[in-house]
Order: sequence, then C-alpha cells, then structure tokens
Amino acid sequence: MFRILFILIAGIAVGLAARRTRLPRAAERGIRITVPTLLFVFGTAAGADDALIDNIGRYGWQAAVIALLGIAGSIAAARVAKRIIGKGGGR
Repeated sequence: MFRILFILIAGIAVGLAARRTRLPRAAERGIRITVPTLLFVFGTAAGADDALIDNIGRYGWQAAVIALLGIAGSIAAARVAKRIIGKGGGR
C-alpha cells in the first residue's frame, strides 16, 4: 500500500518538475493507450473466471450498490469542497 502511495507521490513530483517540457504530453498519449488496454485485460480476466460468471447475480447487485454509494459520496464530497473553497471569495 505504501509503495503505491510512494509511486503516486513520486509521479506528482516528476509531473510538477516537468510541467513545461514535453513529458506531460507524452504521458497523456501513453495513458490513452494504457487505460483501454487495462480495461480490456480486466474484462478478459473477469469473463474467464467461472466462479464470477456463475455468481454474477449475487455479485452484480452488490457491485451496483457499491458503485451508486461511491458516486453519491463523491458528489457529496464535491459539494462540501465547493462550499469550503467558495468561501474564499474568489470573485
């Protein structure tokens, strides 16, 4: 877990340092290829898992509830952040 956070923080530092170079543009191109590829591989692995496919009815509604609660929580957090940041009197 800490390794992942360290890699994320290191990436942020490199991104800040390389803001005015071509590196962010190259990274954006790489992301456009990598994310769909990862989604395809994840879907292939999920589709090949017999236990998952056999229990899709049980897991499906739980996944939908978790997704909806995650979306609701994100919207609530965004509204709270907007209120907090909006009190700064930006205009």
